[in-house]
Amino acid sequence: MTMTCMGALLAVCAVSSGWCETPKSDNTLQVLHWWTSDSERKAATFLAARLAEEGVYWQDVGVPGGAGIGAGKVLKSRVLSGNAPEVTQVIGASIRGWDELGFLLELDRVASAGKWSTVFFPTVQSLIHPRKHVVAAPLGIHRINTLFYNRKMFAAHHLNPPQTWDDMVILSARLKAAGIVPLAQSSEPWQVATLFENLILAESGPEYHRDLFVKQSVQAALDHRLIDALEHLRIMKSWMSNPVEERPWPVVVRQFANQETAMMIMGDWAKGELNEMGLATDDEFSCSTVAGTGRYHLYSVDTLSMFSTSPSRGPAQEKLARLVATPSVQTDYNAIKGSVSVRRDADPSRMDSCARVVEQICRRQYRPGPQPGASHGYR
Repeated sequence: MTMTCMGALLAVCAVSSGWCETPKSDNTLQVLHWWTSDSERKAATFLAARLAEEGVYWQDVGVPGGAGIGAGKVLKSRVLSGNAPEVTQVIGASIRGWDELGFLLELDRVASAGKWSTVFFPTVQSLIHPRKHVVAAPLGIHRINTLFYNRKMFAAHHLNPPQTWDDMVILSARLKAAGIVPLAQSSEPWQVATLFENLILAESGPEYHRDLFVKQSVQAALDHRLIDALEHLRIMKSWMSNPVEERPWPVVVRQFANQETAMMIMGDWAKGELNEMGLATDDEFSCSTVAGTGRYHLYSVDTLSMFSTSPSRGPAQEKLARLVATPSVQTDYNAIKGSVSVRRDADPSRMDSCARVVEQICRRQYRPGPQPGASHGYR
């Protein structure tokens, strides 16, 4: 089915609904991304509407699939066929990779006019400026080592968020004894990998995490700490529904929202989804850090990069880059998405308790994370 979006209506169309046709002009930008959950579509729709106010039309190409795996394949295929989108969601080291290949539009003029080098957090600035030029516009910062817990369940059983692995073991045993499934989880590979990364970080810290996942050190793979983390992962499986089914992350969030489990470990994009489901932060649920990771901020930065498809599209691409960095868009977009602003001057009073904690960490200027080959880093 083909849908037509004109003017300010600009409905956001997922790939499952077909291509969204907009006026074919230099003021039309095709945007490839993987924001396809309810809260993510709302965030994309918000950006599209704000962009329409600038006279630029957002032609939406949403590719379902967690972690952007499917979108990455589509992007590579389209670039190889000479049909690259004008804009694409990119995270982590992919920015450097596309920049080194010479595909990305330089955004130095926009960055200079917006004083990005001073208003953005240092880690964000280094991410979008991997070599000689600014080549991405940042949207928000997600915290990956987030533990969500059901406030009413915890209160009813006199439980506190776990701070250590031993706390987690004791707490989960008490929940199981009460007939409650402790942890929501999917067997989808990227979700299991994310949980395992949290275990490695909790038990061994960022240096070993970097050696194992970024440098892919043989010595790190033979280290006893890998075996310890795998053993912890095996124990955690007993805290999940049996069997652990392969489900998209929004379904896992729904399981937690329906009070089928007491906890969920996931990036804070899940907060945006919970809020969209009608659950207010600090009402039905609250946020903590994965046990053992309280000192660290395992993060991922959402960014948009512009592909140099045609010089005539440059002004529209620059308008989008400028727009997403403005204080008002940063505030409203991140409130929907569950993330925090990339700007140092963001107003904490406009954030919920989960976001304020992350924003405070950002203000302490966390250092760059693993480079290259990873989508995130640590404080």
